Amino acid sequence: MRVIVQRSGKSSVTVDNKVIGSISEGLVVLVGFTDGDNQEKIEYLAKKIVNLRIFPDENNVMNKSILEYGGSILSISQFTLYADTKKGNRPSYIMALGGEQAYKLYQAFNEELRKYVKVETGEFGADMIVSITNIGPTTISMER
Repeated sequence: MRVIVQRSGKSSVTVDNKVIGSISEGLVVLVGFTDGDNQEKIEYLAKKIVNLRIFPDENNVMNKSILEYGGSILSISQFTLYADTKKGNRPSYIMALGGEQAYKLYQAFNEELRKYVKVETGEFGADMIVSITNIGPTTISMER
């Protein structure tokens, strides 16, 4: 399981010219799944994400988590996090988990995050336009 976490201002996801998820402040989380991903990994990374201290404190030092700072999460399923370019310029996505298995894991991941904060989502498998206002910029890559 791979995630990219970005500290965010106003961010949104659009499908078929309709905004289906948006946040005004918080985190944008791009998530991809592979074989062997399970509930234990989901729980581990969800807890890690919500406790990640990348929000400013009173001294403008990144010392607060989203739990302390406030805000929401915009969660986007992104199989391209498992792109492999070792064999040329056309990425292979063979390591990305697809279909029903990935969908179930994405739903479980979002439910785990919802135990902590409000979560908006994209649409699994759709062609999405994701608008991200990255604050900092702060971008963290995590894998389990």
